[in-house]
Amino acid sequence: MSIVHLKRVQLLNGTKEGIWDFFTSPKNLNDITPNGMCFEILSELPDKVYEGLFIRYKIRPFLNFPMNWVTEITHVKDDLFFVDEQRQGPYKLWHHEHHFKTVENGVEMTDILHYDIGKGILGQIAGALFVHKQVRDIFDYRYKKLEELFNSRY
Repeated sequence: MSIVHLKRVQLLNGTKEGIWDFFTSPKNLNDITPNGMCFEILSELPDKVYEGLFIRYKIRPFLNFPMNWVTEITHVKDDLFFVDEQRQGPYKLWHHEHHFKTVENGVEMTDILHYDIGKGILGQIAGALFVHKQVRDIFDYRYKKLEELFNSRY
């Protein structure tokens, strides 16, 4: 197994309750996902995530090739963190933690991602050629979008 780790920390202006509400509403996923992923949620969505929630998507991460992706919300600790894990999709492992902490100037949101492409040597080549960059690009986009949504001063 070749697990890759990614950690992003971002300070967001707002209340912990407001930011928690934004992130725990699955309907906001489209807003923080790059358009190029052609991200389409197939599940009916509740207002808030909960442990045991499965969300089905269709994504087009590479050459417009459609892939099904299913994630499960495996842990929720109100106002502190939640975890989503892939149950079906392009990765051998996808474990994504979302942590929230009130700090002096707002809320510190931390993404911690552990993923493994799998697929042996082909997965290693795909990772080196485009997958690792694509994952970083998704989280870069997410960072910029969250800056616009929470930290823009007009």
